[in-house]
Order: sequence, then structure tokens, then C-alpha cells
Amino acid sequence: MTELTLISLEEGIERYKAGEGVDLLLPIFKELSLREPKNATVWACLAWLYLLANKPKTALKAAQKSVKLDGKSPQGRVNLALAMLEAGESGIRPHIEAASGIMALDAQIRQDVEENIRDGLERKPDWPSLEKIKTLLVGK
Repeated sequence: MTELTLISLEEGIERYKAGEGVDLLLPIFKELSLREPKNATVWACLAWLYLLANKPKTALKAAQKSVKLDGKSPQGRVNLALAMLEAGESGIRPHIEAASGIMALDAQIRQDVEENIRDGLERKPDWPSLEKIKTLLVGK
């Protein structure tokens, strides 16, 4: 049994929050997606990591899986819209509207999404697609 199979989703998220690099986290979340293929959060995290690693096509597939598993997750919708922008796909409006609607109903969810956007811009400054998502969801 490798170290990867012993890491839980929560541990992976904590390592991300602690600043561990995307290159080290991607294998962990890939393994988690194999162990927990019906966990929308795992797929959302994997999509986010692929976006940070400049792999938009792979991020798009992971984000689509996340939204398919949980269409009510605003972060899943944000990641899908972002992956679509990065991959040159159109049709982000329904995902932005869905995320915005859920964020309007729950202040904690809104705060979480805003924190994730800030985090993304700190890890990958001058990210035009994320700046666009930010403007659409929370303004300037």
C-alpha cells in the first residue's frame, strides 16, 4: 500500500491549504478519484489542481464529472466555467448563474467561493479567466 492510498480527502485539502505544490497534490487527488469516483468534491479539487497546473482539457473533464455528480455545488460550477474558459469552450453562463444563485442563498457558501477565488489568484496571479469569473460572480 502506497502513501497515496492512505491520504483522505480532508488530509489532501489540508496539505493544499498548507501550501503544498500542485505537482505533489495531483497524484494524491488522482488516487482519491479512483478510490472515491462518486465524490463530487474530489473531482472539483482535481479540476482545480489541473487548472492551476495549466491543464485545461483535463480540468474540464474532472469539472464535468464533479457537476454531473453534484449539480448544486457552486464551486463545482465555478471550476467548470473556469475550465471551459481556459479550454476555449463557450456556454459558461448557465454555470455562473447556478453558482451565483446558490451563493445568494447562503453567506457561508459565498464566502467560501470568494476565498477560493482569492486563493487561485494568489497561487496564479494575473489569471485572466479567473478574473473574469470573479467579476461575473462577485464584481471587481
